[in-house]
Amino acid sequence: MKRTLISALVAGCVGLASFAAAAGTVVVNGSTTVLPAMQKISETFMAKHKDIQVSLSGGGSGHGIKALMDKTTDVAMASRDMKPAEVENVKKNGGEAVRFTVAIDAIVPIVHPKNTVKDLSLQQIRDIYAGRITNWKQVGGPDARITVVSRDSSSGTFETWEELVMKGERVQQRALLQASNGAVLQTVAKNPNAIGYVGLGYITKDIKGLSISGKVASAETALSRDWPLARDLYLFTNGQPAGDVKTLIDYALSPEGQVSVKEVGFVPLPAKK
Repeated sequence: MKRTLISALVAGCVGLASFAAAAGTVVVNGSTTVLPAMQKISETFMAKHKDIQVSLSGGGSGHGIKALMDKTTDVAMASRDMKPAEVENVKKNGGEAVRFTVAIDAIVPIVHPKNTVKDLSLQQIRDIYAGRITNWKQVGGPDARITVVSRDSSSGTFETWEELVMKGERVQQRALLQASNGAVLQTVAKNPNAIGYVGLGYITKDIKGLSISGKVASAETALSRDWPLARDLYLFTNGQPAGDVKTLIDYALSPEGQVSVKEVGFVPLPAKK
């Protein structure tokens, strides 16, 4: 029986694992947002398909997409769509980027549980991240300087945040940039004055999710797109998947695979009618 090779979520952070691909191994790389869902999917998948192992690691959406272009991964996980230039680069290397939606997510602004602020508008969040609002008292909170925490530029979550929240404005230079959802969560959990953002599946008792203009992030509001920061999560392959890769993709999108998506806090795909 082949060994299970999965990178673990350690102490709230997503750790990168380095694996040597072998025959019968499906290599999956990319988004730290998608990683918990694919970790759970891979565990149940390999329990059912004992002759296939999954080599799973994070690093960010950009990292996974680059690995797909370089043909060093079978499947790229991404919390954003591929850019036209990335799709073209795959074509130049003789391939074809094929996209699969694996789950639905909601990006949630988070603060420390002791912060009295419960709700912000998108404009207020934008002003905080742009540096125009610098003290919590400006939005009804304590008299304390705001510590802004953000994802780094290789993150698909960061790019979605730029698109849906910043609307073309830059995140302030003072922001503390983190390499994963887990790192953002840990930073905010340790700092009563911090604000950050993570995927819905990362919400824990250690932090507090904010509502946006009275709307609360949930599976229902993400699915209906009533939550303003709802998005799809993707898997990409280089060409139509075949063999073990197809078996894994088919399982991830199946009702059984979607149970794993729900178990880790993300929103499963709507059932086909």
